[in-house]
Amino acid sequence: MRDFITKTTLMRHQQAAVSKRLPVRVGGLFMEMQTGKTRTSIELAKLRAHKIDKVVWFSPVSLKLTVAGQIREHTDCEDICVFDARTNQCNLPCKRWYIVGTESMSSSNRVVAAVNSLITNQTYVVMDESSYIKGHRAKRTERLTFICARSKYREILTGTPLSEGVIDLYSQMRFLSERILGYSSFYSFEANHLEYSERFPGMIVRAHNTEWLAAKIEPYVYQVRKKDCLDLPPQMYSTKYCAMTYQQRNAYEKLKDEFLTYNDPDDWDSYKLFQLFSALQQVVSGFYNEKKRSGQEIRHEYDNDRPDLLREIVARLSKGEQVIIWGKYIYDIEQICRVLENKAYVVYTGEQSEKKREKGKIAFRAGEAQFFVATPGTGSHGLTLMNASTEIFYTNSFKYSERDQAESRCHGIGQVKTVHYIDFVCENSIDERIMNSISKKESTLKSFQREIDRAQGKKNKLRELIRRL
Repeated sequence: MRDFITKTTLMRHQQAAVSKRLPVRVGGLFMEMQTGKTRTSIELAKLRAHKIDKVVWFSPVSLKLTVAGQIREHTDCEDICVFDARTNQCNLPCKRWYIVGTESMSSSNRVVAAVNSLITNQTYVVMDESSYIKGHRAKRTERLTFICARSKYREILTGTPLSEGVIDLYSQMRFLSERILGYSSFYSFEANHLEYSERFPGMIVRAHNTEWLAAKIEPYVYQVRKKDCLDLPPQMYSTKYCAMTYQQRNAYEKLKDEFLTYNDPDDWDSYKLFQLFSALQQVVSGFYNEKKRSGQEIRHEYDNDRPDLLREIVARLSKGEQVIIWGKYIYDIEQICRVLENKAYVVYTGEQSEKKREKGKIAFRAGEAQFFVATPGTGSHGLTLMNASTEIFYTNSFKYSERDQAESRCHGIGQVKTVHYIDFVCENSIDERIMNSISKKESTLKSFQREIDRAQGKKNKLRELIRRL
């Protein structure tokens, strides 16, 4: 690979990361969001340029163009190939940098064949947001681990290496080398480190020998948190409360009653609980997608106070003050857009094309739009939106990791203002349980499942847990 020039200077913690990672060919940058792990990886590529033939960079599909933009921002490189719907093994251009959507490795044989033809012994492979390969049985995890094993230089990047606990370590370390942990199979790993719930198969209730695991990975990873390396402005949190309408409350209580009527506590499983939680959250958001046994889906809509809360906040904003608004469901996004119909806003969801999302992101950064409306599943990873200092959570995700990622979109390098987070919470509803889990940095569903585990065998107590939702 030809040498290239970097146009930006490393910060002290990035220099420390490079010093630790450069002598070892495989490893990870466990650097919290907005601490500059992309820039650090670029530096490693630069220092290894005489040893490698190319860089193949895997990232979430929604971030491919963002990664390409960061490479151009930090280097003089222009020979970058971003995989798109037309890229295949036969038309691959000769470039120094190739950027591939991680999800495509499970959904597109065309992309798999093209990637397979790229990876050599001298390729530097970067797995950005490596939590995307934490599932040891996932097709993309297996394919990426197998294909990339032929490369001597492999890097994983993530700000949340253990979003679901130590179970996340196995596949990420196996991608680098199974010698790191010393297990040839996941079953050996779980036998030594994981204890599962008897009621909820797959739910871990206890982890063992975690200090041993930490010692095994320590030589291969560099880890840093924002608060330890950056002088960032403070974060401020506030909550806007609303109440359910009579119509919402009837629908809400009916869903709980039906769940208790048709599901014996002995038969509650993760899927049924997820369905119930999703249905209850939909109702407090103003709708419910009822699925009939025939397969038909009927949408019910309810008057609710969330749009009015948003109107109040929007009316009080200073001229030009930019805001990020998160909505979990597409229905939420539609409601938000109705409130903002006379304002300048962009939408960033999985329903849009990559190019449209990129265009919206650029417009927001340039100040052409006042509001950035996004779903956490699509927009919470990788985006840098430091021109905003207010984030509104119209609805929250059940996953704490998505909330954590979303908060970092405008709290990082380049932010000079206090960042204000505003949560919309419906009183006496599942919203309060979600907020309680967020405050404890827990997944809402897993937190509830642990309560069920503790009440096992006490059916009245189990039913009371549902009634209190």
